[in-house]
Formats: sequence, structure tokens, C-alpha cells
Amino acid sequence: MKVSMTVNGSERSGDVEPRVLLVDFLRTNLRLTGTHIGCDTSSCGACTVLIDGEPVKSCTQLAVQADGRAITTVEGLATAAGLSPMQIGFHEEHGLQCGFCTPGMMLVGTALLEHNPNPTEEEIRWAISGNICRCTGYMNIVKAIKHAAALRESSEVVPRETAAAATGGE
Repeated sequence: MKVSMTVNGSERSGDVEPRVLLVDFLRTNLRLTGTHIGCDTSSCGACTVLIDGEPVKSCTQLAVQADGRAITTVEGLATAAGLSPMQIGFHEEHGLQCGFCTPGMMLVGTALLEHNPNPTEEEIRWAISGNICRCTGYMNIVKAIKHAAALRESSEVVPRETAAAATGGE
């Protein structure tokens, strides 16, 4: 079957068997490897993407179910202007250790802030409750999402050059 979807703002398509999971389509066909495969049972949230702005565990969705939809992966959070507030929050508040859960946590946090620009700690913890982090104890993840909320409110953006230097990238 042929599927077409908007992924991170670009129209993408490919031929897939009807049984191909969205996570596999993103990673294998589109080479968007920021979406991680963790448990294959929807328990961990490492595969979380946004479909039409809502968090979805892509290991539970078939690629054909995403046909015609808008998908956002972690690679789509940054803009031409720089890192997103969520990415800045995770960097500045040390919201990661091994980084395996980070893409899913960032996408859930992004969706939360779209619906609730100033969430309480309890609301953040509820929103991320479907995502497992085995390293951090969640404290800095919660701080990172709160920080992102404050940044969104102030509309602060870090230019790409500064972001690359801050994260050791090129």
C-alpha cells in the first residue's frame, strides 16, 4: 500500500505492507531514528510521536493508520530559528541522562503545553505518566517541562549556532 503523510512539515510517502508499524515506517523508510523502539507493547513511551498534535505511541499504530495525517517526531521540534522551548528546557534543566526516553518525553511535554501553557507539577507528572524513564527519577524532566512553559511564555528561542555550541554539535 502507498501511504502519504506530512512528517515534520514535509510531505512524505512510501510503499508499506499493511502490517508495518508507524514506528518502523518512520525509522526504516524515513530514517527518522529519534523515535525509539523500547518495549513494543506501548508501556514505555519511547516511541511517542505527535499525530495531529496528540501524543501517540507509534508502536501501536500502523503506518496505514497515519495516512493523510500530520506527524511530528523529535526531529521536527527544532525550527529554522533554533531549538524549541522544550529542547532548551531539557538541555538547561538536565532533563535526561541516557536519553532513550527523551524524545517521547519532549513530545508529550510539547503536546501538554499546547493544551495547557502553564501546567502544575501534578499535571506534568500526569501527562508523562505513560512514559518510563529508568535513569532520572523524573525530577529534572518535570523541571524541564516547567522551564519550557516559561520560555514559551517569553517566546525565547536559541539560534542554531548557539544551540550547536551548547550541545556539542556542529
